[in-house]
Amino acid sequence: MSRYRVALIGTGGIVTSHLEAIAALSDRLELVAAVDQNAARVESVCAQAGIPRAYTDAETMLAAEHPDLVHILTPPATHLPLTLAALDAGAWVWCEKPLCRSLAEFDQIAAAEARTRCYVSTVFQWRFGSAVEHLRRLAGEQLLGRPLVAVCQTLWYRDAAYYAVPWRGRFATETGGPTATLGIHLMDLLLWLWGEWEEVQATVATLDRLIQVEDVSMALVRFESGALGSIVNSALSPRQESYLRLDYQRATAEVKTLYRYANADWRFTALPGAEGDALAAAWQAIPCDRIGSHTAQLTLLLDSMDRNERPLVSGAEARRIIEFIASLYKSAFTRQPVRRGAITPGDPFYASMNGAPYDD
Repeated sequence: MSRYRVALIGTGGIVTSHLEAIAALSDRLELVAAVDQNAARVESVCAQAGIPRAYTDAETMLAAEHPDLVHILTPPATHLPLTLAALDAGAWVWCEKPLCRSLAEFDQIAAAEARTRCYVSTVFQWRFGSAVEHLRRLAGEQLLGRPLVAVCQTLWYRDAAYYAVPWRGRFATETGGPTATLGIHLMDLLLWLWGEWEEVQATVATLDRLIQVEDVSMALVRFESGALGSIVNSALSPRQESYLRLDYQRATAEVKTLYRYANADWRFTALPGAEGDALAAAWQAIPCDRIGSHTAQLTLLLDSMDRNERPLVSGAEARRIIEFIASLYKSAFTRQPVRRGAITPGDPFYASMNGAPYDD
């Protein structure tokens, strides 16, 4: 097991989750530096967290520190250039969502991975809780039957002050509204649990915020298995909730929470009868209670670094959600259903989520 040099680029609000994860894995990581264009902020974070060196320029840090792993925690429009710079410096990358602003940008990252032989993973900590791990195991053993109906709702509230931050509320800098920045976690979890999607039909609207991007989206998705799902992403919901319901042939699994879940946030309902009783008992046999956290995902990322193999939520597993979001937006803006694989180079929605050149 190696001990890796890690650096942070970006010291905004999400940095706390990353600092906690790094501290929990201090036997495997040495936090050597942090970067932020805001000198006062990065110096304050470094002082509080005991990070030895603060920088205001990422390329200067990469040249001086030679980190093995870089965490990118900056606004979405900066993810691509920072990721490419880190890869070219010989570092692996763990980047907050959304990883990039388009399929075109994702494919640039994939080409850089091939060139540098380093890997990029996206932060999707919801995949790594014990309840989800257990649910995938039961489904993989064919105990639940086929997936049939899904309900995926990210109903959050973001006020005008939230969107007053200069980079928010524009496709060029934020990538999109709640579809791309809030509901992305739960949608990624749904797509990961239920396999490849086949077609999406969607609508988006800006109902109550003075922003360029949507503040609500709704979509219907058909999976290759034939299963159907409904998706709602909202920034307008005063009673906030994240809700995922998965109806299989023999049972319903559902989670109701906000930003993270433990086993107790899940409810499992099996069909009545002896078979259902056995299935309910199998659900209760979850071996541990692990929150889907940054620490859980980072642990497995370091395991992949030890083995020098592609990590989870990387490559095709990371591209899936970018393609789905691009397809959802294309469906909404063209008012037509969009099939997986339909967005290719030359399509306006390959280059941007709103099908128009970014204004940056």
